[in-house]
Amino acid sequence: MKKLWLKISSILLFMTATAQSQDWPDLERFKAKNDSLGLPDEHEQRVVFMGNSITQGWIDYGNPNLFKENTFINRGISGQTTPQMLLRFRQDVINLKPKAVVILGGINDIAGNTGPSTLKMIQNNFVSMVELAHANQIKVIISSILPANKFAWKPGINPADSVIEMNTFLKAYATANDCYYLDYYAALVDDEKGMKDIYSEDGVHPTVIGYDIMTPLVLEAINIVLEESN
Repeated sequence: MKKLWLKISSILLFMTATAQSQDWPDLERFKAKNDSLGLPDEHEQRVVFMGNSITQGWIDYGNPNLFKENTFINRGISGQTTPQMLLRFRQDVINLKPKAVVILGGINDIAGNTGPSTLKMIQNNFVSMVELAHANQIKVIISSILPANKFAWKPGINPADSVIEMNTFLKAYATANDCYYLDYYAALVDDEKGMKDIYSEDGVHPTVIGYDIMTPLVLEAINIVLEESN
Protein backbone atom coordinates (compact mmCIF):
# COMPACT_ATOMS: atom_id res chain seq x y z
CA MET A 1 0.00 0.00 0.00
CA LYS A 2 2.80 2.39 0.89
CA LYS A 3 4.51 1.75 -2.45
CA LEU A 4 1.22 2.30 -4.26
CA TRP A 5 0.65 5.62 -2.46
CA LEU A 6 4.17 6.75 -3.29
CA LYS A 7 3.57 5.90 -6.91
CA ILE A 8 0.26 7.80 -6.95
CA SER A 9 1.89 10.76 -5.21
CA SER A 10 4.65 10.85 -7.81
CA ILE A 11 2.11 10.81 -10.63
CA LEU A 12 0.09 13.62 -9.02
CA LEU A 13 3.20 15.73 -8.51
CA PHE A 14 4.21 15.18 -12.12
CA MET A 15 0.73 16.15 -13.36
CA THR A 16 0.70 19.26 -11.17
CA ALA A 17 4.14 20.34 -12.34
CA THR A 18 3.13 19.76 -15.95
CA ALA A 19 -0.07 21.81 -15.55
CA GLN A 20 1.81 24.64 -13.86
CA SER A 21 4.38 24.73 -16.66
CA GLN A 22 1.73 25.06 -19.37
CA ASP A 23 1.04 28.50 -20.80
CA TRP A 24 -2.49 27.71 -21.98
CA PRO A 25 -3.32 31.13 -23.46
CA ASP A 26 0.25 31.44 -24.83
CA LEU A 27 1.00 34.65 -22.98
CA GLU A 28 4.70 34.24 -23.71
CA ARG A 29 4.21 34.27 -27.50
CA PHE A 30 4.21 38.05 -27.88
CA LYS A 31 5.51 39.17 -24.48
CA ALA A 32 8.95 40.25 -25.70
CA LYS A 33 7.51 41.98 -28.77
CA ASN A 34 4.94 43.78 -26.65
CA ASP A 35 7.58 44.91 -24.17
CA SER A 36 9.80 46.30 -26.93
CA LEU A 37 6.99 47.90 -28.90
CA GLY A 38 6.43 50.88 -26.67
CA LEU A 39 3.34 53.07 -26.54
CA PRO A 40 2.05 54.88 -29.61
CA ASP A 41 2.55 58.60 -29.97
CA GLU A 42 -0.49 60.85 -30.16
CA HIS A 43 -0.60 60.72 -33.98
CA GLU A 44 -0.20 56.95 -34.44
CA GLN A 45 -3.30 55.17 -35.72
CA ARG A 46 -2.42 51.86 -34.08
CA VAL A 47 -4.70 48.89 -34.76
CA VAL A 48 -4.34 45.41 -33.28
CA PHE A 49 -5.58 42.30 -35.08
CA MET A 50 -6.58 39.70 -32.45
CA GLY A 51 -7.36 36.16 -33.52
CA ASN A 52 -6.33 32.64 -34.42
CA SER A 53 -4.53 31.09 -37.42
CA ILE A 54 -6.62 33.08 -39.88
CA THR A 55 -5.28 36.28 -38.34
CA GLN A 56 -1.77 34.83 -38.08
CA GLY A 57 -2.04 33.89 -41.75
CA TRP A 58 -1.98 37.53 -42.82
CA ILE A 59 1.69 37.58 -41.75
CA ASP A 60 2.67 34.06 -42.79
CA TYR A 61 1.49 34.23 -46.38
CA GLY A 62 -1.72 36.21 -46.80
CA ASN A 63 -0.66 39.84 -47.05
CA PRO A 64 2.28 40.71 -44.78
CA ASN A 65 2.54 44.14 -46.41
CA LEU A 66 -0.71 45.03 -44.69
CA PHE A 67 1.31 45.19 -41.47
CA LYS A 68 4.57 46.47 -42.91
CA GLU A 69 2.92 49.45 -44.58
CA ASN A 70 0.54 50.40 -41.76
CA THR A 71 0.65 50.84 -37.99
CA PHE A 72 -1.15 47.52 -37.61
CA ILE A 73 -0.07 44.85 -35.12
CA ASN A 74 -0.80 41.17 -35.67
CA ARG A 75 -1.61 39.15 -32.57
CA GLY A 76 -2.99 35.99 -34.14
CA ILE A 77 -2.07 32.57 -32.73
CA SER A 78 -2.83 29.41 -34.66
CA GLY A 79 -5.33 27.05 -33.09
CA GLN A 80 -6.60 29.43 -30.44
CA THR A 81 -10.14 29.59 -29.14
CA THR A 82 -11.96 32.63 -27.76
CA PRO A 83 -11.28 31.83 -24.07
CA GLN A 84 -7.56 31.85 -24.84
CA MET A 85 -7.94 35.12 -26.74
CA LEU A 86 -9.85 36.61 -23.81
CA LEU A 87 -7.14 35.62 -21.32
CA ARG A 88 -4.45 37.41 -23.33
CA PHE A 89 -6.62 40.34 -24.41
CA ARG A 90 -5.22 42.74 -21.83
CA GLN A 91 -1.59 41.90 -22.62
CA ASP A 92 -1.88 41.67 -26.40
CA VAL A 93 -4.44 44.40 -27.03
CA ILE A 94 -5.28 46.78 -24.18
CA ASN A 95 -1.73 47.35 -22.97
CA LEU A 96 -0.63 48.27 -26.50
CA LYS A 97 -3.02 51.27 -26.45
CA PRO A 98 -4.44 50.89 -29.97
CA LYS A 99 -7.11 53.12 -31.45
CA ALA A 100 -8.98 50.02 -32.61
CA VAL A 101 -8.97 46.24 -32.46
CA VAL A 102 -10.08 43.77 -35.14
CA ILE A 103 -11.39 40.60 -33.47
CA LEU A 104 -11.68 37.41 -35.52
CA GLY A 105 -12.29 34.13 -33.73
CA GLY A 106 -14.73 31.38 -32.89
CA ILE A 107 -14.20 28.73 -35.55
CA ASN A 108 -11.78 26.75 -33.36
CA ASP A 109 -14.30 26.83 -30.51
CA ILE A 110 -16.88 25.27 -32.83
CA ALA A 111 -14.29 22.63 -33.73
CA GLY A 112 -13.70 21.93 -30.02
CA ASN A 113 -9.98 22.68 -30.14
CA THR A 114 -9.77 23.27 -26.38
CA GLY A 115 -12.74 21.16 -25.35
CA PRO A 116 -16.52 21.28 -25.79
CA SER A 117 -17.88 24.79 -26.23
CA THR A 118 -21.45 26.01 -26.65
CA LEU A 119 -22.30 28.97 -28.86
CA LYS A 120 -23.36 30.86 -25.74
CA MET A 121 -19.87 30.39 -24.30
CA ILE A 122 -18.32 31.78 -27.48
CA GLN A 123 -20.73 34.70 -27.44
CA ASN A 124 -19.87 35.48 -23.82
CA ASN A 125 -16.17 35.59 -24.67
CA PHE A 126 -16.81 38.05 -27.49
CA VAL A 127 -18.91 40.22 -25.19
CA SER A 128 -16.15 40.23 -22.57
CA MET A 129 -13.50 41.26 -25.10
CA VAL A 130 -15.70 44.07 -26.41
CA GLU A 131 -16.47 45.32 -22.92
CA LEU A 132 -12.77 45.34 -22.04
CA ALA A 133 -11.97 47.25 -25.22
CA HIS A 134 -14.70 49.84 -24.71
CA ALA A 135 -13.70 50.33 -21.08
CA ASN A 136 -10.28 51.33 -22.41
CA GLN A 137 -11.55 53.61 -25.19
CA ILE A 138 -10.64 51.17 -27.96
CA LYS A 139 -12.93 51.00 -31.00
CA VAL A 140 -13.99 47.47 -31.94
CA ILE A 141 -14.33 45.77 -35.29
CA ILE A 142 -16.04 42.39 -34.91
CA SER A 143 -15.28 40.11 -37.84
CA SER A 144 -17.72 37.50 -39.00
CA ILE A 145 -16.54 33.92 -38.75
CA LEU A 146 -15.47 32.78 -42.19
CA PRO A 147 -17.71 30.23 -43.93
CA ALA A 148 -16.86 26.58 -43.22
CA ASN A 149 -18.77 23.35 -43.67
CA LYS A 150 -16.01 20.91 -42.70
CA PHE A 151 -12.89 20.56 -40.58
CA ALA A 152 -9.94 18.68 -42.05
CA TRP A 153 -8.63 18.02 -38.52
CA LYS A 154 -12.05 17.10 -37.07
CA PRO A 155 -13.91 14.97 -39.64
CA GLY A 156 -17.53 14.30 -38.84
CA ILE A 157 -18.30 17.80 -37.58
CA ASN A 158 -20.39 20.05 -39.82
CA PRO A 159 -19.91 23.61 -38.58
CA ALA A 160 -21.91 25.43 -41.26
CA ASP A 161 -25.09 26.18 -39.31
CA SER A 162 -23.17 27.03 -36.12
CA VAL A 163 -21.12 29.56 -38.10
CA ILE A 164 -24.30 31.15 -39.47
CA GLU A 165 -25.88 31.30 -36.00
CA MET A 166 -22.76 32.85 -34.50
CA ASN A 167 -22.55 35.45 -37.25
CA THR A 168 -26.20 36.36 -36.74
CA PHE A 169 -25.41 37.01 -33.09
CA LEU A 170 -22.18 38.92 -33.84
CA LYS A 171 -23.89 41.22 -36.34
CA ALA A 172 -26.77 42.00 -33.97
CA TYR A 173 -24.44 42.50 -31.01
CA ALA A 174 -22.12 44.78 -33.00
CA THR A 175 -25.04 46.90 -34.18
CA ALA A 176 -26.41 47.28 -30.65
CA ASN A 177 -23.07 47.98 -28.98
CA ASP A 178 -21.24 50.57 -31.08
CA CYS A 179 -19.02 48.09 -32.94
CA TYR A 180 -18.34 47.74 -36.66
CA TYR A 181 -19.45 44.39 -38.09
CA LEU A 182 -16.99 43.20 -40.74
CA ASP A 183 -18.72 40.70 -43.01
CA TYR A 184 -16.14 38.40 -44.56
CA TYR A 185 -18.70 35.60 -44.72
CA ALA A 186 -20.82 37.02 -47.55
CA ALA A 187 -17.76 37.67 -49.70
CA LEU A 188 -16.34 34.15 -49.37
CA VAL A 189 -19.28 31.73 -49.04
CA ASP A 190 -20.31 29.19 -51.68
CA ASP A 191 -23.75 27.66 -52.29
CA GLU A 192 -23.10 24.88 -49.74
CA LYS A 193 -22.41 27.19 -46.76
CA GLY A 194 -18.69 26.59 -47.10
CA MET A 195 -15.83 28.66 -48.47
CA LYS A 196 -15.39 28.78 -52.23
CA ASP A 197 -12.59 26.46 -53.33
CA ILE A 198 -10.68 29.32 -54.91
CA TYR A 199 -10.51 31.04 -51.53
CA SER A 200 -9.50 28.04 -49.39
CA GLU A 201 -7.69 24.74 -49.85
CA ASP A 202 -8.92 23.13 -46.61
CA GLY A 203 -12.32 24.78 -46.24
CA VAL A 204 -11.29 26.93 -43.25
CA HIS A 205 -8.09 28.88 -43.94
CA PRO A 206 -7.99 31.44 -46.75
CA THR A 207 -5.61 31.16 -49.67
CA VAL A 208 -3.67 34.21 -50.85
CA ILE A 209 -6.62 34.91 -53.14
CA GLY A 210 -8.92 34.71 -50.14
CA TYR A 211 -6.83 37.27 -48.28
CA ASP A 212 -6.94 39.46 -51.39
CA ILE A 213 -10.72 39.53 -50.99
CA MET A 214 -10.48 40.21 -47.25
CA THR A 215 -7.87 42.98 -47.42
CA PRO A 216 -10.01 45.80 -48.86
CA LEU A 217 -12.86 44.84 -46.54
CA VAL A 218 -10.78 45.17 -43.38
CA LEU A 219 -9.10 48.36 -44.64
CA GLU A 220 -12.51 49.92 -45.28
CA ALA A 221 -13.65 48.92 -41.78
CA ILE A 222 -10.53 50.37 -40.17
CA ASN A 223 -10.79 53.63 -42.10
CA ILE A 224 -14.42 54.10 -41.09
CA VAL A 225 -13.76 53.32 -37.42
CA LEU A 226 -10.68 55.56 -37.20
CA GLU A 227 -12.48 58.45 -38.87
CA GLU A 228 -15.26 58.14 -36.30
CA SER A 229 -12.76 58.21 -33.43
CA ASN A 230 -10.99 61.38 -34.64
